[in-house]
Amino acid sequence: MRAVLPGVLLSAALGGLAMGLGQLDWLAQHGLSALTLAICLGIVLGNTVGRHVQGVAQPGIVFSKGMLLRAGIVLYGFRLTLQDIAQIGWSGVLSDALVLCSTFALALLLGRRLFGLERNTAMLIGAGSSICGAAAVLATQPVLKAKAEQVTVAVSTVVLFGTVTIFLYPWLYRQQLHWLPSSAAGFGVYAGSTIHEVAQVVAAARAISPETADLAVIAKMVRVMMLAPFLLALSFWLGRRDAQRGQQGADAPAIAVPWFAFVFVAATALNSAGILPATLVQALLAADTLLLAAAMAALGLSTHLSAVRQAGWRPLLLAALLFIWLIGGGAMLNRGALLLN
Repeated sequence: MRAVLPGVLLSAALGGLAMGLGQLDWLAQHGLSALTLAICLGIVLGNTVGRHVQGVAQPGIVFSKGMLLRAGIVLYGFRLTLQDIAQIGWSGVLSDALVLCSTFALALLLGRRLFGLERNTAMLIGAGSSICGAAAVLATQPVLKAKAEQVTVAVSTVVLFGTVTIFLYPWLYRQQLHWLPSSAAGFGVYAGSTIHEVAQVVAAARAISPETADLAVIAKMVRVMMLAPFLLALSFWLGRRDAQRGQQGADAPAIAVPWFAFVFVAATALNSAGILPATLVQALLAADTLLLAAAMAALGLSTHLSAVRQAGWRPLLLAALLFIWLIGGGAMLNRGALLLN
């Protein structure tokens, strides 16, 4: 405890500061959440005066990136309920699933074959774009055992293109383009299934109408619920692939199951039962935000900007192509899901 305490306190202090800044009207209106602000604060401190304290704080920073992150993902389940599915129907669930699978597959294909990115970088960008932004990147990091720099690059792309959607989606709705849903409700489901972050979904959809915002948030939260099965499927796929390669040499490695994903599902089920007091749920959500913000701050503290610069333009271009796919391909998949329903 003595070894990890300085780093945990530093990460938590930055996370708490980010939560406070996230309450400012201007930042909230532009979809800049506490998670985004936390990693920015961590990067600034970690690459300036924070270098002088990193030796003492390093064990706690590593702990925050690991255990605090997993605890935050588990508590994230209390933001969701199984009843959300009924409000958007099976076509909405199908839209979310199609967008998730196609976007992640496209990220892996383009990232590896076209841009020659490292597997972890391509997968993290794909996870952030296809599920729930920075939270998905954070949740995928332990499964991939990715480096802090790779996580930072992925989060940066989510922040950049997700911020663009806040202004772009209301403009697209006003244009009444024939290939986009024309009703406020339909556009809400489309927005929830294609915009990166929850905060960005809220900011973009509220600029259209309250009805759009309600359905957009529900569609987004259903998409977030797919995080757990995604992590399990990814873990088993990576484990099987590594095992097949290991058969040619040493013992095949065991499949690493992200157990926190099961607890995440259990938290969602418990919240769906409606047996917890509202005050307790609110306290758990506040703790969740602090834990995730502290984990993001720890990632920022351990990120070296020189390594991010070395990543170059390729991750940004991959994220841009995924962004275009989410807008155009997402609209097509939403229409297809409605026809199949």
